[in-house]
Amino acid sequence: MHTVGRMTATARVGISGWRYAPWRGDFYPKGLPQRRELEYASRHLDTIELNGSFYSLQKPEYYEAWRDETPEGFVFAVKGGRFITHLLRLKGVEAALANFFASGMLALGPKLGPFLWQLPERVTFDPEVLDAFLTQLPRTTTDAAALAARHDERVDGRAWPGPDDPVVEAPLRHALEVRSHSYDSPEFFDILRRHGVASVVADTAGKWPQLWEQTADFAYVRLHGESELYTSGYDDAALDRWAERVRGWLAEGRDCYVYFDNDAKVRAPYDAMALAERLGRAESAGA
Repeated sequence: MHTVGRMTATARVGISGWRYAPWRGDFYPKGLPQRRELEYASRHLDTIELNGSFYSLQKPEYYEAWRDETPEGFVFAVKGGRFITHLLRLKGVEAALANFFASGMLALGPKLGPFLWQLPERVTFDPEVLDAFLTQLPRTTTDAAALAARHDERVDGRAWPGPDDPVVEAPLRHALEVRSHSYDSPEFFDILRRHGVASVVADTAGKWPQLWEQTADFAYVRLHGESELYTSGYDDAALDRWAERVRGWLAEGRDCYVYFDNDAKVRAPYDAMALAERLGRAESAGA
C-alpha cells in the first residue's frame, strides 16, 4: 500500500485465468487436484481475471464457489461477455447487459473488482456508440442489481440476485481494452474520462496499440507478452520498468490492477509474483 498526501492507492498483481494444463506439475504442484488450483493460485497472488465470463454466461453457484475458495481480501476482475463486445459490437446491448449482470458475479460480494471490456480489432472507434454503451454500465452494485432484474428468459430460474439475495452498496469500476489504432485520439480519452472508465494499458508484443493515457482513478494493465504474444516472459529489466510505472500511477493516487496473460509457457504466474515482490507485496499468509 502506498500513501500519497491524503490519498491511499493500492496495487494488485495477478493472472488472467488459472486453468491451464501446462501449469500442472510446474506452477501447480504435481498431484494437486484441479479443483484446488484456484485455492492454490489465490494464495500466491491477490487478484485474478475471470475469463469464463467472456465466453459464456456463468452460473451463480460458480461465482459463489470462487468466492468461498479464495482468501479474505482477494479480488476478481470480471471480463465482459464477448456476445456484447464482439458479436453485438456494443450496439443494442440492453438485454445482453441485463443477462450478464444477472449471471451471478454480484455474489462475489467484496471480492468483486473491476470489469474488463475488451474490443476486437475490427470494432473501430465510433464516439456515439461508445458513449451510449458506457452510459449503460452500472456504477454501483445496486445499479447492477437493478439492471440484472431486467434480464430476459435466457437466465430465468438462475438469475442472481434473487428477491432474498442481499446486495451491499459498493462502487463498480470498468476498464476498456481496445485493439484498433482508431481509438488513439483525444476524443476517445475524453469519453472515457467523462464516464470514469479506465483505458487499459496493454503490452501485446507490438501487435495492437499501447495506450498510456490514464482516464480514471485507477490504472488497469494487461501484459500479454513483451516480444511474443501470449508466450514470452518478462526479464528482470522489463519487470523493473513495469514496477516503476506502477509506482508512478500509485504516486498519482491511482489504484493499479496488473494482469499477466503470457500463459502459454507458464510465464504468467512467475512474472506476476516477481512484479508483486518488486512492489513490496509479500505472498498471502499460508502460501
